[in-house]
Amino acid sequence: MPETPDSGPQRIALVTGAARGIGLGIAERLMQDGWQVVLADVDGRECEQSAASLGPAARAIALDVRDEEQVREAIRRTEEWYGGLDALVNNAGISDPHSGPLEELELADWQRWLDTNLTGVFLLGKYALPLLRRRRGAIVNISSTRALQSEPDTEAYAASKGGLDAFTHALAISAGPEVRVNAIRPGWIDTRSPDQQQAEPLSAQDHAQHPVGRVGQPGDIAALTAFLLGPDAGFVTGQIWTADGGMTRRMIYAD
Repeated sequence: MPETPDSGPQRIALVTGAARGIGLGIAERLMQDGWQVVLADVDGRECEQSAASLGPAARAIALDVRDEEQVREAIRRTEEWYGGLDALVNNAGISDPHSGPLEELELADWQRWLDTNLTGVFLLGKYALPLLRRRRGAIVNISSTRALQSEPDTEAYAASKGGLDAFTHALAISAGPEVRVNAIRPGWIDTRSPDQQQAEPLSAQDHAQHPVGRVGQPGDIAALTAFLLGPDAGFVTGQIWTADGGMTRRMIYAD
């Protein structure tokens, strides 16, 4: 296994949905912490650009997590490049939660949400577990506070994230003690580029509705992910962590 002068054996992470947003933020944080990271995304070109911007410790793979053969190949290539895997971050998913009225939702569209947000996590886990067991690694699944509360016309998204929460604690029991499995439920995370955020800032009301006083940033989720993958979380598995600035704990009454 490759080593660095100061950190000992090199840790290897695979992050899906890593071309932008939360996934890219997680990849950046892990690299700052000394990890080598494989970025995977359905948008192969943007994924390559993102990996190149992070430097030589990052590699890119074009990956549709719904495709079993592509998932199998992504794990095979990761093992070929690095000889193993220490962490899997399942971040890939359809981010738009609105699927329209249930009476008008086509079965194919329902299945697309579930295949991307849930079945893809199953496939990644299935093929990554043998490598993770060898290194006593860890998995972090990126869920959503929409597994807890909903807006109208979001049944497919909510079902996929609720299923992901249940899958997380079930896999934690099956994969232990060698592999720890946890999930994070992000709340409102502003995934726009810094330039976009500066050009079109969110309103004071947007920030004020969060008990912490601000909308979240990808770095907030990245920091929690880094903790859950690291040795300080060695006694933590099967847990679903909510990172939403306190919004799901705030009671709201109509005036």
